[in-house]
Amino acid sequence: MIAFVNDLFVQADKAGLRLNDLSIQRGYAVFDFFRTKNYKPLFLEDYLDRFFASGELLRLKSPKSKAEVKDIIRELIRQNDLPEAGIKLMLTGGYSPDGYTPAEPNFIVTQHEIQLTSPEKFAAGIKVITYPHQRELPTVKSTDYLMGVWLQEKLRQEQAADVLYHNNGTVTEFPRSNLFVVTASGRVVTPSENILPGITRKKILELGNGSFDCVADTVTTDELKNAREVFMTSTTKRILPVVQVDDTIIWDGKPGAVTTKISQAFLDLEDNYIQQFTW
Repeated sequence: MIAFVNDLFVQADKAGLRLNDLSIQRGYAVFDFFRTKNYKPLFLEDYLDRFFASGELLRLKSPKSKAEVKDIIRELIRQNDLPEAGIKLMLTGGYSPDGYTPAEPNFIVTQHEIQLTSPEKFAAGIKVITYPHQRELPTVKSTDYLMGVWLQEKLRQEQAADVLYHNNGTVTEFPRSNLFVVTASGRVVTPSENILPGITRKKILELGNGSFDCVADTVTTDELKNAREVFMTSTTKRILPVVQVDDTIIWDGKPGAVTTKISQAFLDLEDNYIQQFTW
């Protein structure tokens, strides 16, 4: 597999950074991740906008312009010849002289095989648990997943697929996904504050305009457990039903009609985007 590091395309297993990079010393870096479908990057402009915004918020200036990044992505897709894949962009804190002060960022692009949510997993839905936590600088897509990684053992103990963060009774997000609830009245709500603005989340909010009642608003833990339907969204999961939260079964314990409708609408949106995409 080929990767891109700063100015060179290299074999991924030969690529590396020096040990004084701030991403290694302090976990100081931003990244973004998107999928390709039939060799075309899905929702590319949205992901690039978020990537550059994250870099700006962490005061990491990309050495490559958006146009240059697009050219690198296109060449990486050509060289690796993977029609369906994930592509990760990273901007690190650079080779820090003291292990604390940011320096000139290193820019990395890698491509990976991915596994999407299967129809069987969608039909079964997943169990999640809740945990009190608030990420630092939540609108930044940083490489800091300390709490999410630390909670992996608890997930195994609880036989849960993921953990949902909440803060003083207000639900926020999963470590790598956004949350949506469907109320008893059919209203679709996603948390509005202290979250990473996911691209799949953004597209579902856009789909809601005229198709179904979908808003960004506060979601409490009580509203979560009394919802008619619950689902998570992310780049690789797309839309994935949540049928149990802690010890609470959501409604009848099965993926609901609204979730299924939104999932199909999102798949149609993907197909339409790919058909119209041009570099």
